[in-house]
Amino acid sequence: MPRLTGGEIRERFLRFFERNDHTVVASSSLVPAGDPTLLFTNAGMVPFKGVFLGTDPRPYRRAVSVQKCLRVSGKHNDLENVGRTARHHTFFEMLGNFSFGDYFKEGAIEYGWAFLTRELELPEDRLWVTIYKDDDVAGELWQRLTGLSPDRIVRLGEKDNFWSMGETGPCGPCSELIFDQGPRIGCGRPTCGIECGCDRYLELWNLVFMQYNRDASGTLTPLPKPSIDTGAGLERMAAVCQGVKSNFESDLIRPLIATVEELSQKRYGADEQDDVSMRVIADHARAVTFALADGVLPSNEGRGYVLRRILRRALRHGRLLGLDEPFLAAATDKVIDLMTDAYPELPANRAHVARLAWIEEDRFGIVLREALPRLHDLIQNVRSQTAERAILPGLKLFELYDTYGVPRDLIDEIAVEQSVTCDWDGFETELRRQRDMSRAHLKAFGDVQGVAEAFHDLVRARQTVFLGYERLELAASVVAVIADGKQVDRIGAGQEGEVVLDQTPFYAESGGQVGDAGYLRGDAVLAEVLDTKRPLAGLIVHRVLVKRGEIRNGQRFLASVDAGRRSTTVKNHTATHLVHAALRQILGDHVRQEGSLVAPDRLRFDFRHYGPLSPAEVTQIEEMVNAKLWANLPVTVEEMRLDEALAKGALAFFGDKYGDEVRVVSVADFSIELCGGTHTRATGEIGLFKIAHETGVAAGIRRIEALTGPGAFQHLKREGEVLRESADRLKSKPLEVPEKVDRLFESARAFEREVERLRAKLGVEMAEELLKKATQVDGVTVVAGLAERCDQRALRELADRLRTKIGSGVIVLATSLDGRVGWVAAVTPDLTSRLHAGKLVKEVASITGGSGGGRADLAEAGGKNPDELDRALRLVPELVKRFLA
Repeated sequence: MPRLTGGEIRERFLRFFERNDHTVVASSSLVPAGDPTLLFTNAGMVPFKGVFLGTDPRPYRRAVSVQKCLRVSGKHNDLENVGRTARHHTFFEMLGNFSFGDYFKEGAIEYGWAFLTRELELPEDRLWVTIYKDDDVAGELWQRLTGLSPDRIVRLGEKDNFWSMGETGPCGPCSELIFDQGPRIGCGRPTCGIECGCDRYLELWNLVFMQYNRDASGTLTPLPKPSIDTGAGLERMAAVCQGVKSNFESDLIRPLIATVEELSQKRYGADEQDDVSMRVIADHARAVTFALADGVLPSNEGRGYVLRRILRRALRHGRLLGLDEPFLAAATDKVIDLMTDAYPELPANRAHVARLAWIEEDRFGIVLREALPRLHDLIQNVRSQTAERAILPGLKLFELYDTYGVPRDLIDEIAVEQSVTCDWDGFETELRRQRDMSRAHLKAFGDVQGVAEAFHDLVRARQTVFLGYERLELAASVVAVIADGKQVDRIGAGQEGEVVLDQTPFYAESGGQVGDAGYLRGDAVLAEVLDTKRPLAGLIVHRVLVKRGEIRNGQRFLASVDAGRRSTTVKNHTATHLVHAALRQILGDHVRQEGSLVAPDRLRFDFRHYGPLSPAEVTQIEEMVNAKLWANLPVTVEEMRLDEALAKGALAFFGDKYGDEVRVVSVADFSIELCGGTHTRATGEIGLFKIAHETGVAAGIRRIEALTGPGAFQHLKREGEVLRESADRLKSKPLEVPEKVDRLFESARAFEREVERLRAKLGVEMAEELLKKATQVDGVTVVAGLAERCDQRALRELADRLRTKIGSGVIVLATSLDGRVGWVAAVTPDLTSRLHAGKLVKEVASITGGSGGGRADLAEAGGKNPDELDRALRLVPELVKRFLA
């Protein structure tokens, strides 16, 4: 058996199936394109889901891919096991070959066996297979095609050997190829076999025979074109081919562990707990690198929330190894070095990945510094309330975990050290609530499964021909009329519904560009097209309001796009391309589009960048874009193969889905992007460009809102009017406004400094007066009084000044402003064990109809009844005496 590197296995897999008439398909993004049901791509078949469902036709019936995958959510959540076993990963590469109604079981079995025994030269006598218990066809094929003896073909039940895409839909039995690693890796029990949980019998490859459709009742109906979906983990294959016991010891991951060894100055294999931490960091560095490179950013919801968990788990294990200085960027850098040959897009993201890793690591250090004291305070509080073993409430645990990012294992570890118990049941309740919120957020992306069945039926029957690039008006026939998600015969005057045409000039909302509006005109019929959508690939749906007459199937109409609205929209769309190119030139190649809105009245462009743009950078962008407008550069559109477009330097965007043939929009040699939208013929048509706002919308994401053409002119006109109005009020010339405002600010600051000086002087005098009225209660100095004209901040400052003056004692101060009462109580440190400021201020505030509380040394309260102030202050010595007793 030859010792093959991971890279050699990857390449042999692709070339083997390419020789067998499979189309090589590049790995898709970790962010599933057009599939809102998944946070991350977690299997090789995900990019082909629409092909299997019949909604995404491709020009090939056989495909092969090496797909990058991430399993950190849902039923495929391996996060907590990573580092503790030899096989669990968050990020991994899945080798897969696929047949879309072409070859079936016989072909899948032949290819699988041939690749393992001939290409990888695995010993046949160490290979086993499992099949579904009722799949006699697969059993017979394995024996006939490979010569396997029946005792090495194991039948298992539905749990292990029957695959489903969901509760309904395509499904079928599967067959797993198992490699016997020998007794040196097994558990050693005499009963050890295929179904044992140890690593001796290692699943290498799963062949799914997709031959049924399951309906809502659970009934299985044979598919007219059975298909094949297979998946094999590259890391497992590499470990087997290299004769190592763990995936982490293969050449795909072991160099990363070596990097951690160098950083931590610890040796892998010397301590099991350190080994776990090293494996966690090695695995998570891969996940972080690829997720960041594919446009995912750390956040507190959705994909970003999952990424942040991975990042912080890696950083936590770094701290366990003694890595107190930032280290994750070095690990991600090593990942890029190792994976560049297979994923050539990684080097361009090197700086971006390192920068975000460093930012997150720095933030987590702050989190630990801020959150750990809160955890220790929580432990002290619950201990003070019970003589029995203290229990940390689930809600508080979840706040530490979710709000402050403290890992659960860290909470557990500290709880054990402090001999307290954690209410993890209550924590899980809060976690489920948070997950429900996350799912609700995910649904905002749209639900493919929720698309009306009428649309699915239509797209299977025919596709709409879009002619709107060349024409804004054409004759078209009604193919379908839809109301409330169902096909109907007609809709009449005053009704809204959806209309599908055989061909259309209306652009459907896509790629950030809003859908066209306009009219459908026919004999005695007029309908306003309110919007145009594309609920499924190949189907364009017009949302209409019937103004006159009725719309029926088969009718002919003159479909007319609102030309003025389209004209301003295309100006804004071409401008977004210019903005993107300008941003990359001025800020750097790390800039990447993260979203956009192209509407008739404005454009919005979200992009990846680390911080706010300076005024000078905003000006640079405006000047560069306008220079391209005034140069009247040609805008050209070409159609070509995806690989050709990428080779020419065309920008493709995260989350977008591209076919083999793509549309490329170029602006001279300044900008080249893959784009299906509508554009101007030359940049001069845009006229003028103006940035209205630049803001942040998420961690590492900035947003530019801008205007073009007449909208930009009106914006500049309004700015000029406001400047002139401001100048008139300041009695200055427009260009002198900044200087005049600066002088006014300096005057205001001078007044503020004088106010502060007088306030400080007043505070000293007030403190002296209050000290003269101090009393003694059981040997304790008590200062209580009214501080007139003080706000709450001044009251706290006065209390601090008095506490310093008396050295030992109790201070209770009150103020009254606008009919409200304010209280502050302060206790010197030597007395906090006898008298709690929070309890004292709560008691005295209750006399004025209020409440409050705080720490033992300093507390605040409010009240509603100023008339009771004098009585409350007179009672302070008596209350102090009671608390001291």
